[in-house]
Amino acid sequence: MKLIVLSDTHMPKKAKQLPDRLIEELKDADLIIHAGDWQTVEVYHELKKHAPVRGVYGNVDGEDIKRLFPSQLVFDAEGHKIGVIHGHGEKKTTEKRVIEAFEKEDVSLIIFGHSHLPLLRYYKNKLLFNPGSVTDKRKLPYYSFGKLTVSEEIQAEHIFFKTTEE
Repeated sequence: MKLIVLSDTHMPKKAKQLPDRLIEELKDADLIIHAGDWQTVEVYHELKKHAPVRGVYGNVDGEDIKRLFPSQLVFDAEGHKIGVIHGHGEKKTTEKRVIEAFEKEDVSLIIFGHSHLPLLRYYKNKLLFNPGSVTDKRKLPYYSFGKLTVSEEIQAEHIFFKTTEE
């Protein structure tokens, strides 16, 4: 099962359309996961043209997104429990907040966003995965999103890219 993971699209503020590099990967995706800060519901409508979409809302999302998506999500993919959350909040780091949010859940993988910083590492037995942002790389050299291949194992990777406008 191929999952494409993105977060912090902030559209149309940070981009008018999804990047070509992302669209290329969406062509054979089985599921798209968005970890919040969509900014507009049009992002959801565009993504669902490619594959089913699951996600959560983030701190910049309005009521239209909150009606479609929860603040936190747990689902099963090929026998693996996956948790999704945006990661915003008060005090502590984004990473500490997302770990605490799922401390009572037996998840294999926690997907989150908010910081725009790509991250792939284990904390105890949980894989932490932040895809970065496809539209707002901030001071990083590349935009990014995630690709997960889920079967008996979870293979996670970041796709880093530059846009043609750079």
